[in-house]
Amino acid sequence: MYSLHDLLLAYWPHIVFLISLISGAAAATHAAMTKNDVRAAIGWVGVILMSPIFGPLFYLVAGINRVRRDRISQQRDEAIKDYSNKQAVPVADVAADSAPQFVSLRTLGDRITGFPLRGNNHVKILLGGDQAYPAMIAAIHGARKTIALQTYIFDDDQVGREFAQALADAQKRGVEIRVLIDAIGSKYSRPPIIGLLHKNGITAALFMTNPLGMKMPYANLRSHRKILIVDGRHGFTGGMNIREGFVSAIAKQKVAGDTHFQVEGPVVLQLMSAFAHDWEFTTKETLPYSIWCSDDWHVPSPEVPARCVRSGPDKFIASTHNMLLGAFAVAQQHIRIQSPYFLPDQILIGAINTAARRGIQVDIVIPGSNNLRLVNYAMTAQLDQVIRNGCRVWRAGGNFNHSKLITIDAAWSYVGSSNIDPRSLRLNFELDIEIYSRDTARDIERLIDSEIEHADPVTLENLAAIPFRKRLRNKIIWLASPYL
Repeated sequence: MYSLHDLLLAYWPHIVFLISLISGAAAATHAAMTKNDVRAAIGWVGVILMSPIFGPLFYLVAGINRVRRDRISQQRDEAIKDYSNKQAVPVADVAADSAPQFVSLRTLGDRITGFPLRGNNHVKILLGGDQAYPAMIAAIHGARKTIALQTYIFDDDQVGREFAQALADAQKRGVEIRVLIDAIGSKYSRPPIIGLLHKNGITAALFMTNPLGMKMPYANLRSHRKILIVDGRHGFTGGMNIREGFVSAIAKQKVAGDTHFQVEGPVVLQLMSAFAHDWEFTTKETLPYSIWCSDDWHVPSPEVPARCVRSGPDKFIASTHNMLLGAFAVAQQHIRIQSPYFLPDQILIGAINTAARRGIQVDIVIPGSNNLRLVNYAMTAQLDQVIRNGCRVWRAGGNFNHSKLITIDAAWSYVGSSNIDPRSLRLNFELDIEIYSRDTARDIERLIDSEIEHADPVTLENLAAIPFRKRLRNKIIWLASPYL
């Protein structure tokens, strides 16, 4: 009689083949039935079939969206659901603050964002760490009741420790504090700063830490949102992480640029709503409206209509994508885009190119010096698709700039954490703000135009002059752009 060990030795190739066949068929079926993008479905099925063992395993880890936020949202207390509706400041006519063509864009936002457009907001632009960090720390020092902080990267460096100390001081004053850091972003520094936060008694958590019961972060889904709310009244959001590379006194000649925004008014309720959903999703703790929000606004002039736009691999997966499609469609004069990682999908490329062919001037500013080499290669491989249709692409001079800014017709702006790349548009949880204001749009336009003044144009001749081996390298990396 054969023992189990003998049977395994004799038939292990057949067993492995059977396991690979079953797992491959199951994974391929799941991909075909659940992916809405045909290219994504074809890509995953190809990976699964061409790599019988590794393919299904890779799909299991990186290809399945396990976020079930709809179910969690339905279980929320009504006060949490209605954060953004507690303070009803209706916006009668966005045309008066922006331009007539944006009336239809407002309707689009009403239908896809889950947040109403609110008036009586004040938005202040903060340039780089030199302006943003002191303003944020000052707000923390002035906190009386609550502090909610969410970020992708929170480094344990000179700036990170300054934030941690300010939070610790607030904790000693009796301020309620919640800090949410992305699990991947927390690993950008060693040791992660969450240990210091816990040591100081601060309630902090990591977003997406335990998929499949394994002690590892779920790397393919990340919270890329940057939110700070103090006393439910003072908000900060935009593109800035917390790290010393954005402070000129520390980074010196290598200081990186970015743009952040200080906001007051009802839009802060929407920031708090986004944070509260993410915090409850991560920790199962509900943050009561009565403690974490304020209905008492003393908003300085000028006041502008604005709303938050959430996006991520949940029911809001296409929010930013749809907002940009709508914005490019209503443009009548000029589209300005500044993005550190410009890798739009074919639908967005079509919308941008259609705008350019309608006679709209389209300016796209990307960094001349990029902090992600592979992304830069992939971007370069794709630039000809917009240039040949009349868009102007500029590689900015100077140091790396992490700003994510869009303005249209000197009247509407879209700012926040989203890059124009597959990760931001489909995999990351992002938070942006649309602003209907000529004054704000002109201020942002000046920032983008100042980059263009010191930028080099990218032309088809420039791209053709790149050596073939580098163009081939760029195209190969471009093929993997959805996973960069």
